Amino acid sequence: MDEKLVVQFVEIYLKKKGFKGGATDLSNLLQQQQHDNNNNNLLSSDPELSKFILSYSQSDTAPARYHDSYSKLRSWTYNSLDLYKHELLRVLYPVFIHCFMDLVANEHAQHARNFFNTFREDHEMMHLRDLQRLEGVSTPAHLEEMEFARSLRQSKLNVKMCQYSYELLLQYLHKTKSTTILGLINEHINFQVTTGQPSTITDDADAVMLMGSTQDTDSQINQKEVHWGLLEDSLEDRLDKAGGLLSDSEKTDGENKEVEIEEPKKRSMEGGKQGATTKKSKKDKAAAATAKAARPEASVVPTAPRVKPELALPIMPTEVEQSILEDLRNRVQLSSVALPSVSFYTFINAHNGVNCASISHDGSLVAAGFSDSSLKIWDMAKLGQQEDSCECPSHRFSSVVFSLKAILVLNSSMVSAVLQGENDNTPTEQVIQSNVDKRPYTLYTGHSGPVYSASFSPLGDFILSSSADSTVRLWSTKLNANLVCYKGHNYPVWDVQFSPFGHYFATASHDRTARIWSMDKIQPLRIMAGHLSDVDCVQWHSNSNYIATGSSDKTVRMWDVESGECVRVFIGHRSMILSLAMSPDGRYMASGDEDGSIILWDLSNGQIVTPLTGHTSCVWSLAFSCEGSLLASGSADSTVKLWDVTTSTKAPKTLESKSSGSVNRLRSLKTLPTKSTPVYSLRFSRRNLLFGAGVLSKTV
Repeated sequence: MDEKLVVQFVEIYLKKKGFKGGATDLSNLLQQQQHDNNNNNLLSSDPELSKFILSYSQSDTAPARYHDSYSKLRSWTYNSLDLYKHELLRVLYPVFIHCFMDLVANEHAQHARNFFNTFREDHEMMHLRDLQRLEGVSTPAHLEEMEFARSLRQSKLNVKMCQYSYELLLQYLHKTKSTTILGLINEHINFQVTTGQPSTITDDADAVMLMGSTQDTDSQINQKEVHWGLLEDSLEDRLDKAGGLLSDSEKTDGENKEVEIEEPKKRSMEGGKQGATTKKSKKDKAAAATAKAARPEASVVPTAPRVKPELALPIMPTEVEQSILEDLRNRVQLSSVALPSVSFYTFINAHNGVNCASISHDGSLVAAGFSDSSLKIWDMAKLGQQEDSCECPSHRFSSVVFSLKAILVLNSSMVSAVLQGENDNTPTEQVIQSNVDKRPYTLYTGHSGPVYSASFSPLGDFILSSSADSTVRLWSTKLNANLVCYKGHNYPVWDVQFSPFGHYFATASHDRTARIWSMDKIQPLRIMAGHLSDVDCVQWHSNSNYIATGSSDKTVRMWDVESGECVRVFIGHRSMILSLAMSPDGRYMASGDEDGSIILWDLSNGQIVTPLTGHTSCVWSLAFSCEGSLLASGSADSTVKLWDVTTSTKAPKTLESKSSGSVNRLRSLKTLPTKSTPVYSLRFSRRNLLFGAGVLSKTV
């Protein structure tokens, strides 16, 4: 074979794989060797090497080689030993999508379409949403315009497998001289080779994931130290030191003592009522026994460490501080045997106009963001005072209280008059109808695009709203006026969240960044960049030293607010992240995705504690109870689910849990169905009453 032709093929190969410097060095080296007359037998002496390189150069002009190479790799993996088959199958998906995109990039549209349709069924179960996004790609321009395809081609996919599986794969590729597949793997796949036995199916959550080409690996990032405890001298800290938090059992014991003291007097004065007194005493003792059984379960959780704040926190007024402390002292202790009551608010006749809902910390205010660029706030104290005086229905609001045994209706005497002939399927809801002269809500206008998120300040005196117009606005609920318009993002802002201590807030945007702001500055304090796609949701850590962001790149990241660095990368979801929640002690985080999956994470090491399965649609809201023993999840499947956190987190993973895949899962305690109302928002009050909000769907 001609020497110049061989050198030309080598340079083409190196440049195609991005080794432009290597191609230049090779050219210089060959020129130097040519001058010394030492290169005559360097390449031409190996006919096998020439044949190997020639076969690769010809692959560019033979699109059928992609189909043949992938088909042979697929057959080999499916015929491998069962012990290694599961790990080897992980390689097929990244090879499949890059074969397809290479065919499109080389303008072989018909071959690309045939290839995609032939093998797509192999990956629909695990990667259906990705395939749906890629199936419309047919030209090189589409690859450049589509954000998802561009991210795939510019970044690498991490694939986890054991050492022996990795060696088997390389041995096969070299033996069969699959240069096409070797080139794709070299350019687009990053193998994370582990020692020991092959992983099982239950460990497959983070086996294949997208990573940035210039970023540290997730394992390196997750080695950074995270101070996850509560703040020093916080209200919870002071209450714990003072021992002011009374459990339900202690409250019941106090009541029982009063009954025992008064019982002799009642016996002497009212002998005929002895039977009733005895029954009451038995009920109180039974309640005390139930509460005592629930208390140890919650008390086994170790005390969270105390950390210093990294932000200058605002000073809380004394009267507000006393009010919060009173709420904390009277908090209901929840557990697997003491579940919360739920107050749920439903929007009716919204005509698909409601994009988001938010509830204040005490449940007294409910806000909704609309597609017509408006923000509306309902005051629960004033709703019952409004009178139904308009014949034309507008946005209507209903309030329902769920108990675990029955459904209680607020002001049920008003139901028949309002709902007659209007909505026969919801005869047990209170509906307040608004009108032009006497509307039960406060209207806020100022945005020039749909409002996607709203967040109340801890005291309820301010509310933030984010919009498609790329801005965030601060409103005063006391003055009913817009105070500040924050501009910084270049694209729609999907989410905004106040800090647990107020004053600071965080935003998530389509521009792939999250930003931290303070109320008194119109420019962001920090910009968190690192996600490969939209940042869809954001959540503050309990101590306000960190924020977590969920993205369409299927990862969750945690950032240090002081340095702006990413300190954790959480990998395990198979679709975009829609909701986040932090446990009160700051140790755990829950994340919900578009497929209905929820994962509980340990912030100390970035590992999965347990997955939660049960929802059949998007998980739009998550909330931990105030003591952290329960997790509530709200979904587009029109249900609220309660999960037992304490039972799952107090026992570490075992080998048995890995083999069965079900030992260490969170136990679902209760499922509360709504009346065809997807759940937009959930929040636990400081006294552990769960509030929820949603919009009645048209399918009722």
